[in-house]
Formats: sequence, C-alpha cells, structure tokens
Amino acid sequence: MATSDIRELTTDSEWRDAFSVVRQLRDHLDVAAYLDYLSEMREEGYRLFAVVADGEIVSVAGVAIRTNFYNGRHAFVYDLVTDADHRSDGYGTRLMQFLESWARDRGCESITLESGLWREDAHRFYEERLGMERFCYTFKKELEPN
Repeated sequence: MATSDIRELTTDSEWRDAFSVVRQLRDHLDVAAYLDYLSEMREEGYRLFAVVADGEIVSVAGVAIRTNFYNGRHAFVYDLVTDADHRSDGYGTRLMQFLESWARDRGCESITLESGLWREDAHRFYEERLGMERFCYTFKKELEPN
C-alpha cells in the first residue's frame, strides 16, 4: 500500500477532486448536482472523508451522526467507495476502521450503512472484512413532482 493518510475534505477544490471516485458509486450525478447536494447535506451534518495515497484520493466515505429509536445515536455511512483501480488494497477497510473510531469518539452506539441489493461484492466486504451483519431492508418509493 502506498503512503496514505485519512483526512476530512472541507473545501470546494477537495470535493471536486473526490468527485471522480464518488461518481463510481453515484453514477447518476454530474459534478454540478454533486456539489449542490453536498452543500445541502453538509448543512445537515454530512462529513466527507477520504484516504489520500501519494497525493491521490483513492477511497471516500460520507457520514453523518444520526439518532433514531432503533439505532440510538449512530454514525450513518451514506457513501463508501474505493476507486476501481485500488480495490482490495485495504483502503476501504482502513477508512471504515477510521470511521468506527470517529463515531465511538462522538458517543455513537453503532455504525450503519445501506447497500443496494445488487452490490453483492460490497455485501461480502461488509460481512467478511468488516464484521458487519445484515440488519434490515430499506423500502423506497419514488415520488412524482406536483
């Protein structure tokens, strides 16, 4: 593994640099929509972290602290993606370990995420590498504009 560190991305320039990796997970976004959503999400507590290896963003995670009746206070990982050229290099594991510590330091009882049913490789990673368990299904209904 290359020399790397984990940092929070907080500037427009850093967010733009991360887009090529985020887009590998959220391929429906263009850079303008990504930046618009990111701005709104940050107002709601969303934080974007990245593994930077040899000056290149290789893995990204977006997370926010939430509280609800079934998870209590928890860190919810909205986005977790490693650049396709760097998968299986340990960056995703390292980033999730960082987020677990980050969440624990903020009084969270758990760390949770959702993953599309079709993402079987990701599910294997969460269960086998990270020791996570499948907990529930999420149901979604698209709403037509008025």
